[in-house]
Order: sequence, then C-alpha cells, then structure tokens
Amino acid sequence: MDVLGRGLLVLALAIALYGAVASLVGARRLQVAAAAPDAAPTPEQAAGGVLAAHGSAFVRSGRRAIYLLAILTTAVFVLVEIAFISTDLKFDVVASHSSATTPLGYRIAAPWSSQEGSLLLWVWLLSLWSSLVVWRAGRRMADVVPWAQAVLLGLAAFFLFLLVFYSSPFRLSSPVPFEGEGLNPLLQYPSMMIHPPMLYSGYTLFAIPFAFGVGALAAGHVGSDWIRHTRRYALGAWLLLGIGIVLGSRWSYAELGWGGYWGWDAVENASLMPWIIGTAFIHSVMIQEKRGMLRTWNVSLILLTGILCILGTFIVRSGIISSIHAFGSSTVGWQFLTLLAIMTFGSIALVTWRRPLLRSEHRIDSLLSREAIFLAGNVVLVLLVLVILWGTFFPLLTDVLTGEQRPWASSTWGWWVGPLALTLVGLMGLGPLAAWRKTTAKHAWRQVRAPLAVGLVVLAAGAVIGGSVRIDVWLALLFGGFVLGAVGQELLRGTRARRISTGEALPIALPRLVGRNRRRYGGYLVHAGFAVLVLAVAASSAFKETHRVHGNVGTQMQVGGYTLKYEAAIGNYELQDNRIKKLIIGAKVGVFRDGKRIETIRPTREFFPSLNPADGPVGRYFNGEAATEVALDAGLTRDLWVAMQPDGDALVDIYSALDKKLAGTEAPFQRGAVAAVRLAQVYALRPAPVTFQVIVSPLVTWIWIAAGIMGLGALLAMWPAPDLQARRVRARQKARVARDLGPRPGTAVVSEARSAGPRGPS
Repeated sequence: MDVLGRGLLVLALAIALYGAVASLVGARRLQVAAAAPDAAPTPEQAAGGVLAAHGSAFVRSGRRAIYLLAILTTAVFVLVEIAFISTDLKFDVVASHSSATTPLGYRIAAPWSSQEGSLLLWVWLLSLWSSLVVWRAGRRMADVVPWAQAVLLGLAAFFLFLLVFYSSPFRLSSPVPFEGEGLNPLLQYPSMMIHPPMLYSGYTLFAIPFAFGVGALAAGHVGSDWIRHTRRYALGAWLLLGIGIVLGSRWSYAELGWGGYWGWDAVENASLMPWIIGTAFIHSVMIQEKRGMLRTWNVSLILLTGILCILGTFIVRSGIISSIHAFGSSTVGWQFLTLLAIMTFGSIALVTWRRPLLRSEHRIDSLLSREAIFLAGNVVLVLLVLVILWGTFFPLLTDVLTGEQRPWASSTWGWWVGPLALTLVGLMGLGPLAAWRKTTAKHAWRQVRAPLAVGLVVLAAGAVIGGSVRIDVWLALLFGGFVLGAVGQELLRGTRARRISTGEALPIALPRLVGRNRRRYGGYLVHAGFAVLVLAVAASSAFKETHRVHGNVGTQMQVGGYTLKYEAAIGNYELQDNRIKKLIIGAKVGVFRDGKRIETIRPTREFFPSLNPADGPVGRYFNGEAATEVALDAGLTRDLWVAMQPDGDALVDIYSALDKKLAGTEAPFQRGAVAAVRLAQVYALRPAPVTFQVIVSPLVTWIWIAAGIMGLGALLAMWPAPDLQARRVRARQKARVARDLGPRPGTAVVSEARSAGPRGPS
C-alpha cells in the first residue's frame, strides 16, 4: 500500500503541474487571439468556440486535469484512512497519531491531527471544490476560467509537492513499534472530529474566489461577472470557516480546562482573520454590484482573504508561535513562507497593473448613505485584522529582542479590539437603515429612533440585572439591542408593505417576503445572530463569577449563589482490548441552592499511559498525556463550569515509591499495570488534596445559539430564490429546443454559446 500511495501522490503532482501549465498556455492563447486586430469576437463568440483553435483545447485539458486530480487525491485519502482504521503501525504517521486503544471514530479523524494528514486534507478538499467550480462554470467567463484553473492547480501542486518530498503520509516506521502513541487526549472530543475539516473547507473554498479574482485581473475582465459567479462560494467558505471557529471555541471551553471560549491564541487568530476579511468582501461586493464602485477594494479584499487562509495554515503547522492548539512540530515552514511571498507580491503586482481598469463608475454621494456605512464597516474590519495580526506575531518580536516569546495579555487584547468591535456593531445596525446614495438627517432619525429605543431598553435591563458599571459592557448592550431593533424594524416594515399590497395574513406574508429576497433577509438574520453573540459575550465576560479553592473531601465553595461540596473522591480506570486505556482521578461534587441539592457533578482528570519505559512501570500511567474533563451544567440563563486538578506531588510520591519497589522484579510492567489500577482504586478511599476552579457565567449558551442563527442566515442568503430557479429552468428548456431545431442563419455562434449554457446551477 505504501508503494501505491506514493505512486498516486507523484502522479497527482505531475497531473497538477501539467494542468496548471496547460491552463496558462490556453489562457494566453485565448488572450492573444482576442487582442488580434482582425479577430475581435463578442463574448458570446468567445464562449461559443470561435477562439477554440487558439487555446480551448489546452483549457479543456486543464479542466480534465482538475477532475483527474480529484479522483487521485480521493484515492490517496482513502488509503490513508484504511491505514488508520486498521492501525497499520508500519506507517509512521499512524504510529505517532493513533493506536489500537484509540476508539474507531477518533481513528477515522486522526489523520488530520497530523501534519501529513492535514496537508492531504487541504489538497483533497481543494481538488473537490475546484472540480465543482469548473464544472459549474461551463463556458461562461471563457477568458477568466483558464487563469483560475491555473491558480487552483498551482495551489494543489504546492501541497502535493510537500506531501511527496517533505511530509509523506506513507513514510515507513523503522522499527515498527509494538503499539502506537495514540491520538492526543485533548483531541478526543466529538467536535474535534469535524473541526479541522470545517476550517479547511473554509480555507479551500475561499481559494475559489481568490483564483477567480486573480483570473479576472489577469484577463482584464474586472467587472462584476466573476463576483456573481463566486459569491456563493465566498458565502459557503464564510459559513464553513465560521462553523469551524465555533466548534474550536466550544472545544476550548469544554475540554482545555481554563474556563474560557476564546483566548486570542495564535491558532484561533489564524482562522479568525480570513473570516473577518471574508466578511468585509461579502458586504462590499454588494456596492460593486449595485453601483459599480470599489472594484480595487473588492479584488484586494479577496486576494487578502486567500493569503490569510494560507497564513492560517502556516501558523497552525509551522510551530513558530507557541500555542495551546499546537500538537506537533513542522518541517514545512520555509515552503509556506515562499508561497506567501509569491501570493502577496503577485497580488500587489496584478492590482497595480490593472488599476486603470479598476476605476469605479461612481463615487460615494454622501456620508449618510448605505455604501458609505458599508465602506466604513469594511475599514473597521480591516483595522481589526491588522490589530489581530500584530498581536499574533508580537511574541516573535519579543523573541527576537529578549529571547522569550511574550504574548499579549487578555487586557491588552480587550483594549485594542474592544473599541473596533463596538464600532463595527454600531455600523452593523446603521447599514440596513440607510438608503443607497443619500440619506437626509431627518430621514435617518426616523429610521434609527425605534431601534435606538430597543437598545436603551436592553442597556437598562442589563444594568439592572447585572449591575456592571463598565462602559464597554454598556455600549455592547446598547449596540447589540440597536442591531436587533434595526433588524426587527426592517422585517416589520417589509411584512406590513407586503400585507397591504397582497392582502396576505401575517403568517403567510412574512415567510413569502423572506423567500422573495433571501439574500437580503438572510443577511439581516446574520446581523441578528451577531447581535445576540455580542450580548452573550458581554454578559458572560462581565457578569461571571470565578472561585478557586484547594481542599480535600468535605470542602465547600460558595459562588454565584450556589454552594458546592466536595463529597467524595473518584478513582477508576478504563480498559480497551484488555489494556489500560486511561486512569481516572476525579471528584463527586454536590451542587446546592437555597439549601436544596439541585444536582451532582463529577469533574475528572484523565491520565493516558506513555510508551516510554523510562517513566517506570507505574509512573508511565501518569507521565503520558493528560486531559481535564470539565463538569458542565449549561442552561439558557447560566452555565456552571467546574474543573479539578489533583495534587500532583502527592501522586508522584506514591507512584515513584511503587516504581522503586517493582524495579528488578520479574515482569515489572505487567505488575505495574496491576499496581496502577490498584492505585486509582485506593485513591478513591484515601484521596490527595484537589484544586477546584468554579465559574458561573450567564448566557454562555446564547453564544452557540447565536452562531446557529448566523449559520441559518448564511444558508438562507446562499439559497437561490424560487423565481431565479424557474428562470434558469425555462432558459435551459429554450436552449434545448433551439438546439434541437437548429440555428437560424446568421445566429450559429450565438446559438452555440446559449445552448452550451452553465453545466450546473449557479
């Protein structure tokens, strides 16, 4: 299987390189033919095949290379999955990231915990999305698609080059170990099975509009066609990347044992930055489609998004910045830096070259207009990314100056990010209320007074219930309520207008109103979800109560109106395939309110054995990986979060004494397994002191609800409107009839172009 896998990777690399070159040759020949003085075909003629002799054969060959690449990478991915599922330890990647005791579900997900598997996942997803986009493009944008094909195949070739020469998933172990190291316990969490695929799906989907942006600049076709064709890909990338971010945040909250859901870690920031710039792009393209403005800005935004996606992959896999999310070292750092340099300087060169063609058709007429507010929001988003970028790489600067990486403190992040985020929320509420081109001050006041009243009500309620006097919290409550009020007002006005014009009842008018303009109201739903997110973050961070206590059985804690009592210790173990999978040390904690027991929770600390004999027959069961299992009671109004950490020194003293006792005996490691199990059982009877961390946070659950609302809004905005679908069906039927009847004299080229049509729904 290793020979087959290596051969498929080499073949895939050759196909990607060939396809990229063929696409470039075809694109150039089409461009030269179109520029010839005696050959100035219309777009319909170009699409219909007049220029076929000049390069379409190369373009078709490049397209087929993309399809073949998808087949080859799928085959490679299947081989790697088979190796992990069967725990084939002859492969180094399996031996270092899985084991026989790793559950099947996590063995399936283990490939993308490794560098080799994550690179393969990247190129596999990219090949699938690339196949989809070139299939759907058909013969549309015949001058742009070949350049986009070359970019997509070039990116695929880069990752395949890494897999072939630097990070092969088919590298053999020498010698073959008896047992694998296993999947990192921190990654054995349900959401982590799909968190990386979601992130990489977002990254690779953003490569589609990036490639078409490059293609539009290279072809000189800088209108809105490429935006219309890739808008849903950008929305899909934004949605999937957002899902990945939320899943990672949930994992951090429930698994890492520090009590937060966002820590401004380098890997967290790596995924957030392209998502933010993608948000700016999705908003600003509406201005270009509506008024032909911001062409330079929009193409620069999507190029920057693509660059940040590669930067995010580089940060995750290079290990240049310390991160709680880093689970291994990398051998591909300088290669990613080279790619980033090519993408960055190439993008700057293309935008500079095509600057004359990118001039806007119109200018902003008034600062009180929707396009002005959208542009202001875009500027804030870009500034936000610049701040995050600076804060992310700040530890590298301190490392150069002091020899030690010193990340920003959470207060520093709040000081820089907070004002920008609040400004953004305020603009988010104003945008839907403003008119295009110009809004008078009187009209603006009529639009904002009702949403402002909603914001003031939310502010008053928060101040009374929470009692916080922090100005940033007050502004978050005010602006979050303002956005909700603005969205509600727009929905109410639209529904009222439809009821007047059609006579429909409210339960019918509202869904039909939304269905007729899904893009608009999907965006409003995203805004509403983001407002809920802001309110939940503000409440959970400002009004939470934290308590930390060190004690033994019988210790009580008072926090957030609750009384928690450490009632008993837990000492247990878990077997898999007759081997110890992990030892479990925990605590049984009673939760009381007003003197009544409301529940019993069991926070634990799990210890996974290491494979290093030097750790000792018993000590190896405590010196391997360890994971905190948080006891979490989540509700709509508040979360009760409890983590525990046993006294490490006490455990060390016990298992060190046992290791000495077993040294020199017959079969010490078999005896050590029995002793480790016995130690866990004895711990439940004679526990060591424990450190508890207890957090009571309001409205944390609404963070995940808000993410769901935003996701539904994005899906609604992506879904084609029924009338648009009907028009496409009618157009295809007419094209089919025209093709069957044959072209009329003088219309052969146009008929051919129209009959070709798109190959799939746009």
